[in-house]
Amino acid sequence: MISQTVLVPADGVELPGDFVVPPSAHGVVLFAHGSGSSRHSPRNRQVAAELRTAGLGTLLMDLLTEGEDRRDAVTAELRFDIPLLGRRLVAAIDWLDGEPDVRGVPVVLFGASTGAAAALTAAADRPDRVLTVVSRGGRPDLADDALEHVRAPVLLIVGGHDEQVLRLNEDAARRLRAPCTLRVVPGAGHLFEEPGALDQVAGLAREWCAERMGAERR
Repeated sequence: MISQTVLVPADGVELPGDFVVPPSAHGVVLFAHGSGSSRHSPRNRQVAAELRTAGLGTLLMDLLTEGEDRRDAVTAELRFDIPLLGRRLVAAIDWLDGEPDVRGVPVVLFGASTGAAAALTAAADRPDRVLTVVSRGGRPDLADDALEHVRAPVLLIVGGHDEQVLRLNEDAARRLRAPCTLRVVPGAGHLFEEPGALDQVAGLAREWCAERMGAERR
């Protein structure tokens, strides 16, 4: 198991990330955290740990520098700058292509909240590298016109009690031209803090990725 802190050059800055690769990884999952969060998000880290048991590498990275993060804590503007966040995810996808342990393996994008929009934007920009996109409590609607250019299959996971976000996901699903599946976790809110809710998210993500990987190998 390779586990290291890395610096990913992106958009003129360097962004820290936690890069973990199990032996003979057959894919790598790049996480895009949500509003006001970071690579230390306990929810994303729990999902990442589950995906690694399925033989996938993971990269959890900050999408903002420390200075940008302090600015965003006051203005809350950068977390909604989807083109900026999308460009940084694209740079991370390109960076992964230079890493010997995962070079050429399929890339999965996992986005939460506003990070889901950034993930979809990056998927539209790198259609030949992104195998699939998974969204947890995401705002895919914020990807705007990029939705219609996504080619990779998309899994949208939403809490049953997160009614407004569920409606936004339903609207975005209708705009997507790529194959899309919407899964609702009963009784869960936006952060999936209810007992067992995040376990269901991790299980859905693992199953989905396994299916997409299997289809890729056929």
